[in-house]
Amino acid sequence: MESYPIIESHGLIGDLQTAALIADDGTLDWFCAPRFDSPSLFAGLLDHKRGGYFRIAPDGAEDVRREQLYLPGTPILITRFLTSGGVGEVIDFMPVAGDTPTDRHRLVRLINVVRGTIRFRVDCQPRFNYGRDRHEIEMSADGTVFRSPTLSMTVHRVRPADQPPDEIEIERDGDGVRAFATFREGATGGFLVETGSGEPPRLIGPEEIRAMYEQTRDYWRTWLSGSCYRGRWREAVERSALTLKLLTYAPTGALIAAPTAGLPEQIGGTRNWDYRYAWIRDGSASVYALLGLGFTEEARRYLLWLNDRICEGAGRMTPLHHMYRVDGSTDLDEELLDHLEGYRRSRPVRIGNAAAEQLQLDIYGEALSAIHFADSYGLRSSYQAWLNTVKSIDWLCEHWDRPDEGIWETRGGRQDFTFGRLMSWVAVDRAIRLAQRYGVPGEIDRWSTERGRIYHQIMNRGYHPVRRAFVQHYDSDVLDAALLMMPSVGFIAPDDPMWQSTLRAMDAELVSDSLVYRYNPTSSPDGLPGAEGTFNMCTFWYVEALARSGRLNDALITFEKMLTYSTHLGLFAEEIGPAGDQLGNFPQAFSHLGLIKAAMTLDHLMDAAPGPCRAPFETLVERDSPRS
Repeated sequence: MESYPIIESHGLIGDLQTAALIADDGTLDWFCAPRFDSPSLFAGLLDHKRGGYFRIAPDGAEDVRREQLYLPGTPILITRFLTSGGVGEVIDFMPVAGDTPTDRHRLVRLINVVRGTIRFRVDCQPRFNYGRDRHEIEMSADGTVFRSPTLSMTVHRVRPADQPPDEIEIERDGDGVRAFATFREGATGGFLVETGSGEPPRLIGPEEIRAMYEQTRDYWRTWLSGSCYRGRWREAVERSALTLKLLTYAPTGALIAAPTAGLPEQIGGTRNWDYRYAWIRDGSASVYALLGLGFTEEARRYLLWLNDRICEGAGRMTPLHHMYRVDGSTDLDEELLDHLEGYRRSRPVRIGNAAAEQLQLDIYGEALSAIHFADSYGLRSSYQAWLNTVKSIDWLCEHWDRPDEGIWETRGGRQDFTFGRLMSWVAVDRAIRLAQRYGVPGEIDRWSTERGRIYHQIMNRGYHPVRRAFVQHYDSDVLDAALLMMPSVGFIAPDDPMWQSTLRAMDAELVSDSLVYRYNPTSSPDGLPGAEGTFNMCTFWYVEALARSGRLNDALITFEKMLTYSTHLGLFAEEIGPAGDQLGNFPQAFSHLGLIKAAMTLDHLMDAAPGPCRAPFETLVERDSPRS
């Protein structure tokens, strides 16, 4: 188990079609190609023996201190090794692949010594198709080609600057290669990993690599300069924006939930899912963050992708699936990779996602809310897209009052989830507003009737009079953090007594030192064994709910505490464990979406608050102390 770097030790790089994770010990242990949802070339994160890895680190040095950072304003990752012999760096980045799908992806691993002299060891051990495919190796003095039945990968050598090439030794090591290279101060060399070309390796000059580096750096800094955020948490917000961009599949505009599969929600547990797909829920939430930051083009591209899904679903039994592959297809059959031991022996390892077949009614609310919000920014739906949206709303008016699996994709059977009803109300409400705004076709009278029916049902059946709180599903007394969204979507006033008592109930039961659990799995059986950590998105929802409910100082300290749980690179997984460790797939789009939206909400409310809005620190701590 000690062979697995902790989840939070990783940095993310990508080219807008796929991505890779690199630990702070110089190990590239996750990389899929040619797309996010393609089989892996390196999956040591899920099995350090069978998964494959590509490590670059000082050879034999026992006194190494490691540091990791991003080049400011970019996802160019710098891993620094501080040794008694000198200071060296491994600089990792992926040149942007563009908007056209391609099998050719490039990953640059530069070695740079800035002080002294360091001997590096390089181990490249790819394992194609999650370690299931055999491959052939072709070696030369300029690099190595690895060929599997489905994909080829070439590792080109980058000629060290100001250093003779004969100081690099390369040899075969089983199904991979091993190399040793000594670099003196000022020397730069390394490797270029290239997939899909099938070309023989070549010796690449430092000028060519420098051009790739500068183009990549300039692309990301130019993109980030389009942000209009000037609030109090600029560094965290901009890193989150870069992360969301990295998780976007450029050819279609789809946003994946996370670049990884199988990372556990509990070490040794079975809640290990594949998140390399596009959820309607996550993507729709991204519209708020992207438009709020000024990234109109990214929001527009996602909305085009969403409109395509709505048009495809017109006339189907269920208009929308809640998750898709990045190209819009729905072949997501779940498969167990029994030959992999899983991250720190957390099995089973799953690819695909059986939850794709679930009924989740809330996605219609997220989709219509995003379309309505984007409309206020001038991103109006096309005529045909609106007609198909009308069909979706008509379908929802007939089917909202039925059990579903809910936002958390539980596997314990369908229930009358309050959140599904809440977001059905949102979907119908936003459709009515759009139809009235433009006078476009829609059965507004019928929609208004159904909107009223949903509202009264939630108020009469979703609120538990004994708990004095809105609950997870009807005829239960279980609290659910998803309902923190009730005020933000406009369903209930934040100062309404029914909402205030709900928030107090959540304070007492779901909140742990500012961190928020989705629900209590003990009192709400979800069909899955084991436990999980607190859910990062829920914590950010909690921040918003506190701020909107008049508890601005509580919201501020909760948000500041949450930022201390980020990794050294400012990244968040899906959940936080008992010791503050990152759990679940990493990094998680939902978490970073929540951070951006919470930061913008706090900025707005703090700017609008009369007089000083920050209480003394002692008061903040007292207000946030554990509640009985």
